Amino acid sequence: MLRRSSVFAAEVMDVFDRSPTDKELVSQSKVLCRDYIHSRLNRAGIGWSKPEHGLQFKGLTTCDELEYLRPNVYRNVARQLNITVASENIVSDAFLAVAAEIFSTGVTWGKVVSLYAVAGALAVDCVKHGHPAMVHAIVDCMGEFVRKSLVSWLKRRGGWTDITKCVVNTDPSFRSHWLVAAACTCVHYLKAVVFYLLREK
Repeated sequence: MLRRSSVFAAEVMDVFDRSPTDKELVSQSKVLCRDYIHSRLNRAGIGWSKPEHGLQFKGLTTCDELEYLRPNVYRNVARQLNITVASENIVSDAFLAVAAEIFSTGVTWGKVVSLYAVAGALAVDCVKHGHPAMVHAIVDCMGEFVRKSLVSWLKRRGGWTDITKCVVNTDPSFRSHWLVAAACTCVHYLKAVVFYLLREK
């Protein structure tokens, strides 16, 4: 079993070392989302199945730091959006609306990390309210959003591995500035989405 997973890991890393296809980028985004949600659910003390591939970029662990800096933004997301998590359509529409707002003024790695943090927080809400099947809907929405809105941007940067160049930095002032800017951006967009969703009701 260990040998097979080592071979699989080597094959996956080979995919990350060359120029990825659109399909690979979408698949990788879903794997990262699933793995991050798994980590987030475990931190929340909610048991969950193991991630399928065990992939994780150090850059996405920054989601934890964003949650630490702005816990009020990345907790109770469903309540902030004024949605019920019992409906897949409602969860999917809300997630995609938040994603569209976050990226409405352009794409940055900070916004990508913020979106993963929102996905993790929304997944915690779904599981806590007895709807764990919604986690799969969130992962699928992440893949759909990446396919429609982020694939070209990711390809220009060489795929997901470029996130480590942008996020991992030894200068603490840069890192703090980046995290604060990403957290503030997410607060702004979550508020905008709340007003947008309330307007539709």
